[in-house]
Amino acid sequence: MKIKVLFSLFVISLFSTVVFSQNTFDIVFPQQDRDKICQQCFQIFRQKPKEVQFSIKRDKNSLYFHVNDKNWFNTLFKNAGDGIAIDVVTKNRYNCENPNIESTQIKGVLQRPKYANKLRSELKPYGENDYRVHVGRVPENLINDQLEYNILFLSNKNLCNYYVIYNLESYPWDLLDMGMYLDSLTYDTKKIKPTSESEFVIKNKTLKFKIPFEKNKSEYSQADIKPIYDSLRLTDFNIKTINIKAYASVEGSLERNIELQEQRANSIVSALQTFQKPTIQTTVSSSENWVEFLNDIKGTSHEGLGKLSKNEVKAKLVGSLSNTLEPILQNHRKAVLELELEKKDKYKNMSANELLTKFNSAVQSDELEKALEIQNSIFKKLNSKEISPDFLRKMEIPKQAKFAKIFNKNSAIRFLDNVRQGLIVYNELQELEKLVPKNGEVKYNLTALTIKLWRYNAIKIEESKLKTQINNLKNYGIDASLITRMLVNYNIILAENFMRQRQYDEKDKSVEFINANYKYFPLSDYDYLSLAQFFSYYANTSLAVTLLEEKAKSIEIDEDLLFYYLNLTLINKELTKTPEYRTIMLNAINMNKQRYCKLFNAIEKGGVTFQMLEDEYLRTTYCENCND
Repeated sequence: MKIKVLFSLFVISLFSTVVFSQNTFDIVFPQQDRDKICQQCFQIFRQKPKEVQFSIKRDKNSLYFHVNDKNWFNTLFKNAGDGIAIDVVTKNRYNCENPNIESTQIKGVLQRPKYANKLRSELKPYGENDYRVHVGRVPENLINDQLEYNILFLSNKNLCNYYVIYNLESYPWDLLDMGMYLDSLTYDTKKIKPTSESEFVIKNKTLKFKIPFEKNKSEYSQADIKPIYDSLRLTDFNIKTINIKAYASVEGSLERNIELQEQRANSIVSALQTFQKPTIQTTVSSSENWVEFLNDIKGTSHEGLGKLSKNEVKAKLVGSLSNTLEPILQNHRKAVLELELEKKDKYKNMSANELLTKFNSAVQSDELEKALEIQNSIFKKLNSKEISPDFLRKMEIPKQAKFAKIFNKNSAIRFLDNVRQGLIVYNELQELEKLVPKNGEVKYNLTALTIKLWRYNAIKIEESKLKTQINNLKNYGIDASLITRMLVNYNIILAENFMRQRQYDEKDKSVEFINANYKYFPLSDYDYLSLAQFFSYYANTSLAVTLLEEKAKSIEIDEDLLFYYLNLTLINKELTKTPEYRTIMLNAINMNKQRYCKLFNAIEKGGVTFQMLEDEYLRTTYCENCND
């Protein structure tokens, strides 16, 4: 389930002489002596554990200060003049029709301050590990506006810190997928946006390649596609799914470009479908290729186009300039295909009971390869819900070493199908390990399952023994990258446990291990997002940014990953004004304009914060693309 986490955006030191012509109550705005006056307040913030979080939340028309650490709260508001005041800011301040935004200390309507005695006495528990205290009300004339609530932290009635809050979208992270051994390592089909309801895939593989589009051509025939199909050598596999990302070069009408790319992509799918009977599940998305255009004109005589708006670029790309740039533009018209293959099933048309009879017969006659093939066909019927998991118990598998692979697969598939079978499967695999103590696949499955059960407190483990168990897998032929992935998951769980115990230093050591080692094995898109969310949740957003920054520059990045990266970085004024960042933003706008524009809504409307529009560069991009 998706959750929202509010973080403090930045401390703004706006101590100029400009102040709103409104009642500032008894608040003092210090000037040159601010460092001395605010020394104690600054020190409390510097020593604040990064795990301590606070925010302002609206309940009907009342405003509450929320904090997750009462001790830090009491330290901050210790003296009589220590307090809070709320600045209620409206999005109308950033209207695109306003040529300039006035630079002021108070951006909206200032609420009456509340000081230490009342803050401490009125602070009440509010849910688990949360406290709140009433600090203001929404002005009557602003009730229907998009609003945000900035915090003035006061020391001896002096304004020392002015905080803007931003809304970082976050999710409960999952462990990185370790998979389980069946015929080979089989992974959950977890995707950021799943394309099917399947929970696992039997003997699958994924292929990825590109097809260039010829200018003004939208139809692709069997003859065009056959060399590609033949190169796949699909004698034992069918194409199960195709995900196509179609890209248009940036010249011409946006609407026509998108229409043409979708025609091209669907034409490719139709041509591929003619080579097999099973229907291919298809996902098609189309966009203009601004990313590669802006990258490819760097260092050329046309680099100045990168400083223009999209409409200005399109206006330039007509006539002779379009022809001049054609050697660049032709590389931007293409489709990126990702094919998910599944092994052909010669037992597909048999009923479940027929398969069961054949399987039991093959086991009795020691036809192990045949039994394994039939077992996979039964698994497919389980995956498609044609049979229930209980059906697997009818498969007669003797507990003998020669049948270990079949037994291992049966146990693992029951867990992949239903994690609630975890403890039962765990006990089965422990018994199987005794039978085949040197079988690496059994040991791997047992270790992976141990880690998952430990994460959910389903079993008790000794941490040192589990770590040794993971490292010992190298003695049984398990690849080093798989072992490192397990050790990262081990440390994810450790960090979670240390966090609960408020052992922040120990938690940081686990986070450091994760950050140093995730580079040594491949990550799926789901893994990237989950790991970035893990870093963000533990107040290490810089690590999440580093994790995603290279992918964010790629046209092939998953949409959710790109927008998560934007959530993490839009607040960085030094970064947002760079040409590279403009490329990333245009990529996001082309992927999903509505979602991009929503980032600049009020927090209560699902945005990060509309106060990012204080950044002139972001405001220019926003007003160009979102001011419909």
